[in-house]
This record gives sequence, structure tokens and C-alpha cells, in this order.
Amino acid sequence: MPTYVPRLVPLALLGAVLVGCAAETDTRLAPAASTGPVTRQPAGPERPATTPVFLRAADPTGKTRAGTAVKTVALTFDADMTVDHGARAARGERFDNPTLIASLRRLEVPSTIFMTGRWAEEYPYQAREIGSDPLFEVANHSYSHHSFTADCHGLPALRKEDMAADVERAFGAFRRAGVRQVVPYLRFPGGCYDRSALRALAPAGLTAVQWDVVSGDAFATDADAVAERVLTEVRPGSLVVMHCTTSAAPVTDEAVRKIVPALRERGYRFVKVSELMKS
Repeated sequence: MPTYVPRLVPLALLGAVLVGCAAETDTRLAPAASTGPVTRQPAGPERPATTPVFLRAADPTGKTRAGTAVKTVALTFDADMTVDHGARAARGERFDNPTLIASLRRLEVPSTIFMTGRWAEEYPYQAREIGSDPLFEVANHSYSHHSFTADCHGLPALRKEDMAADVERAFGAFRRAGVRQVVPYLRFPGGCYDRSALRALAPAGLTAVQWDVVSGDAFATDADAVAERVLTEVRPGSLVVMHCTTSAAPVTDEAVRKIVPALRERGYRFVKVSELMKS
């Protein structure tokens, strides 16, 4: 059995599958914590009352990332598909991006994939291949890609009593697909959360993972612009949000092939979220 497994620059309102996925986070709540565990939190009375939140944020000078002294950067990719997109996939719309995964392998870039359960059901072979490759780790992006707050960039909202079940349903989809490299992290759809959502998910023993660099790849058509944005905003210890969805982020692969060599030339080393947390 696998281990069970945002304060951001605002974007324009997105649409379709990536609605709000790389947009600004819910600013009604400060992060519960700046770091999080790599394994599930303990059961019983020692477990915190709310879900901790891992957030990379710039220091007041804007030159470094808090607590980070070395040039590491984590590229993360949201494998998005909502519970409502089965018909679109049946008509040929591609919510996967095997070319991107192939490029990450060829460039040897350790990465964290935040996968929805519905994506794992639609692409079980790819989910299993990603989850069996030590280059990658797979984290939870909910099952449905519905919102965990009442107002999140137009996403349908989950009821509080359904939140934990939605997350566990995603883990179940991972198990059925044979995903092995599963880590106990959650990325909220749209990056939106509040105290109620953090309390509702506390029993799951997860750490919510946000980001400090928005790549702008969602619905972008200019790979150079995406790459320039990332290269301009990355600092030591940055956590970048990108997407693994061809139909809604068609230039991500091309952008990554520009970003990776440029950052390596600057002395950056790519790490998974689990390693970034340790720093």
C-alpha cells in the first residue's frame, strides 16, 4: 500500500478545467504553518486541529526565500481533470500531457505532480507510470477539482462534510491505478482554503502545499512568455506551479525546455516538494 499520501500574484479569471488553478490563493486566511511533514501526521490527540500549510514566500527584500540558503527550486505540475469532464475526454480532449512527462524524464528534472483522482481514473496507465518513476512524486489535488471554499474563481463548491471524502476518494483512485510514489500533500483546487477547510481535512494527516511562483502557463499560447515569467520570479527555494494538461496548458512542455537549462546555467538544482520542505 502506498504512503498516503498559496499569497500569490493574481491572474485573470481562468476557465474550463484550470479555473483558478494557478490563480491567487484565498487571502482570507494566513498559512497555518510554513513547513510540513513528509509523512502523515500522527493519529490521536497529538494530531493538530487544522491542516498545516507549506508556503514558500519572499523575504522583505524579495531576494531570497525564507529559510533557504541554497539554489533549489521545485517545479510542480497540476494534472487537472474535474469530475464533470468525462464527456469532453470521450470526444478527444486531452487532459494529459505525455510529451511534458517525457521532457522531464529526458532533462532529469525531479518533480511533484498534483493529480486529481478523476485524472488518475481517465489515464490509469500514465498515472501508474508517473507514480512508479522515482523521478516523480504524486500528491493529492482532490478527486473532483471542486472548491474547498464558497467562492473560488467560479469552481463548484464542496460541502464541508464532503471534503475529507473527496480527498480520500482521490487516494483510492491512485491505489486502483497502481500509483506508488504517493506523498501526503494536498493542493487545494484554485489554491483556495479557509479555516473551515483546514479543520475538515485535519484528520487526513496531510500538509497543504502552496506556491510562490505562478508560471502563467494556463491557456497560454506563448512559451517564451511563460518561461520569461518563471525565470524572472524564481528565487532560491521557490515553488513553481505549472500544469500537465495539454488542452488547457498547451505550451508548458516547450516552456519547461527553456526554463530548465536556463536555471541550471544560473546554478539552480531541481528538487521535489518533499526535499524542498527539508530545507
